[in-house]
Amino acid sequence: MKVLLLSDVYKQGVAGEVVTVADGYARNYLIPKKLAAKATPQELLRADQLRQNAAARKADLEGRLNDLARQIDGTELVFGRRAANTGKLFGSVTTGDIADALHTKTGVDINRRRISQQALREVGTFIIPVRLGSETSPTLRVVVVREEELASYLAGKTPAPEVVEIAAEAPTEAEADSAAE
Repeated sequence: MKVLLLSDVYKQGVAGEVVTVADGYARNYLIPKKLAAKATPQELLRADQLRQNAAARKADLEGRLNDLARQIDGTELVFGRRAANTGKLFGSVTTGDIADALHTKTGVDINRRRISQQALREVGTFIIPVRLGSETSPTLRVVVVREEELASYLAGKTPAPEVVEIAAEAPTEAEADSAAE
């Protein structure tokens, strides 16, 4: 029997697809649970409308994500942490800390998993990409200073630590060429 899936069904397909399934599976499980409907011409027209609505919602979401990306691009976040004389932190600055600080500073609440970085474990300035939208990839400038230097850095008396690491999502051309050999 041909059915139109109304929602995603494991091992069968995604919502809006027309699939062929066993008659008993369709009559006894999919249709009573409103997971599918029999593929009639009316239902197929309804499926086209559902797909168009889903595409419009997806485009709207993508536009909002790109607006957020432009809003947070280049934001500087400063963290004061205890550190050894060598510059190694006694703790770390995690992606959760970065997401919380970004929310406090800009009001933009993003999931910590969208921040493309492992925990920062040393003093310095880090350029960290954030995965939002497909149009732009915003970067955050994260400055980690010693606790005792935090007040003087915020007052502008201490210069920013030099960029220790630039986090990149994709390898450079030279790295890609050397990996291919």
